[in-house]
Amino acid sequence: MSFTEAKIKEALSFVVEPDLKKDIVELNLVANIQSEGNKISFDLQINNPAMHNKKRVLDACEIHLNRILETSVDLDVTITPIPKAPETPAENKVLPQVKNIIAVASGKGGVGKSTVTANLAIALAQKGYKVGLVDADIYGPSMPLMFDVEHEKPMPTDVNGKSMIKPIESHGVKLLSMGFFADTDQAIVWRGPMATRALSQLFTEADWGELDYMLIDLPPGTGDIHLSLVQTVSVTGAIVVSTPQKVALIDARKAVGMFKMDSINVPVIGMIENMAYFTPSELPDNKYYIFGQNGLKSLSEETNIPLLGEIPLVQSIREAGDAGRPAILQESTPQAKAFMAFADNVVDAVNTRNEKLDPTKKVEITNMDGCSTN
Repeated sequence: MSFTEAKIKEALSFVVEPDLKKDIVELNLVANIQSEGNKISFDLQINNPAMHNKKRVLDACEIHLNRILETSVDLDVTITPIPKAPETPAENKVLPQVKNIIAVASGKGGVGKSTVTANLAIALAQKGYKVGLVDADIYGPSMPLMFDVEHEKPMPTDVNGKSMIKPIESHGVKLLSMGFFADTDQAIVWRGPMATRALSQLFTEADWGELDYMLIDLPPGTGDIHLSLVQTVSVTGAIVVSTPQKVALIDARKAVGMFKMDSINVPVIGMIENMAYFTPSELPDNKYYIFGQNGLKSLSEETNIPLLGEIPLVQSIREAGDAGRPAILQESTPQAKAFMAFADNVVDAVNTRNEKLDPTKKVEITNMDGCSTN
C-alpha cells in the first residue's frame, strides 16, 4: 500500500531544520512527495547542505517516518540548499550579488593550485550552490583547458542598457579567464598595471548574476595581482594550497603572511595539502608519503589555521584535468571523495568565518610596501 501525503507530512513535521530551528513541513521545505509501497521520495531544501548536515536531516526523516508509518521505509530524497538573498556588504558596489568571494592562493608554483580550485568549484556546484570561477593567473591561465572550453569565446550581453561580458558555463560553473581572450600559443606579456586592469575587468565588466561562491584562482607568489584583487573586491577569505615538502611550506607561510598584513587583512579560512600521499590504483587503501608526512598539518597547528583536507597524488587527477573533466567527476574514486570532503570543509569554514567575523572591506594600497590609506 502507499501512504498519503498528509501522513508523510505528519511524520516529517517532527524533523527540525538544524539551522532554522523549525520543522521542515512548517517551513515549506518539503515538495514533490511520492509514495509507492514502502518507497517514499521527496525534494527537501535545507540551509546548509554540507555532508554532515544532510546525513543528520536524512536520519531524522527516516526515524520519524518509520515511527509514524510503522514500517521500514526506503527513502529517496533530493536535497538542495535554501535560496538566500545576497548578503554582500552594502558598501561593495562590485559583485553585489555574490555572497562569498574566496581567493585560492599558493606561495609556490607547481603545487596544483588550479587543479584544487577547479575541483572545488565543481564540487560546490554539485552540492547545489551557484558557483563562479575567475582564472586570475593572468600569465598562465589554465582553466579553459581544465573545463574543456579552450575554444569558447565569452559573448557580450546587455544588462540594464550596459554591455557586459557573459561568463562561459561548464560543469555547472560560470567561468572567466584571460585564456579566452588570447590564442593558446600566444604568450601574454604585460606590465603590472596592464595585468591588474585586465583582472579588474573580469569582475567589474562581467555579468556574474547571483552566486553563492566565487572562487579566484590566483597566480603563485605575492604581487600585483594579489594587491589588485583586494583593491577591487571584498574577499571573504583565502585558502592556501601547498604540498608537504619544506620548500613548498616556506612559500605557503609567506602566502599566509601576505593575507594577514594589516593593509590587506583577509582571513585565511584554511589550508589544503595537495599531493599529500601516493595511492596506487591497484592498492587504493595504501598511502605512501613520498613527499613527507604531516608537513602542512604542522603549519596548520602552528598558525591556528584549519587544515581543510589532504588530496592524494594520483595520476588520473592530472589526466582528468588535461582532458577537461576534473577528478571530482570520477564518482566514488578516492580522489573524488577527497575533493568532496574538502568542499564540505570549505562550506563549514566559510560559514564559521561569516558567523564570527565582520565582512571584509576592500583596501586601498598606495605602494608595493603595502601601505594603506584606509
